[in-house]
Amino acid sequence: MDTRMAEKAACVTSSAGGDPLLPRVLIVDDHPFFLFGLTAILEQEKLVDDVGCVASVTDAVEDLRRHPQTSLVLLDLTLQGEAGLSLFAELEGIGLPVPVVVISSREDETSVRAAKSAGAVGFLPKSADRHSLVRMIRRVSTGQLFYPSLQMPSHSPETLTPRQLEVLVLLAEGLPNKRICQVLNLTEHTVKTHLKAIFAHLDAHNRTECVAQARALGLI
Repeated sequence: MDTRMAEKAACVTSSAGGDPLLPRVLIVDDHPFFLFGLTAILEQEKLVDDVGCVASVTDAVEDLRRHPQTSLVLLDLTLQGEAGLSLFAELEGIGLPVPVVVISSREDETSVRAAKSAGAVGFLPKSADRHSLVRMIRRVSTGQLFYPSLQMPSHSPETLTPRQLEVLVLLAEGLPNKRICQVLNLTEHTVKTHLKAIFAHLDAHNRTECVAQARALGLI
């Protein structure tokens, strides 16, 4: 048995007693000590019934195919030789909408927003304490998001009007200005005015950045 398989086998466990919040969690991380430590906390706090561990996106997909009942994936951003966020495309491809929380040593705002934009339901830095981990599991187990460190831009997106949000959605679908005009029955000048306001609120400088920021903030 190779090292990865040994780590995985040693990491598949069941918590004894209690009434766990989640039936099964899969941890995707290539650091054995972190895997064992995280598994121990999940067990000791009786948060999970079964814990599975893998070290790559490929192994994660295989594991989830075998265990479609998995309730949650805890994903590291920086796996050896691959980007952790590539898992989201893989999950979409096989039609498994399992919730994913990113747990990473990278704590910068860009990484947090990238995780949210990709579709993660939460982000927890590896420097977080035991209490934060427990709070995160409890939060996401009820269908809530967990992004305690995510800061909103100085121009609050909540001030976008319903019409501006409609323009934003069409923009995210890749429609050019003229097509947005046709769909919403607006003049080109009005659409440009709405786009200017949207860019300002999201502190974006172009259409691509605007859409990425809107997705990171959960607006679309």
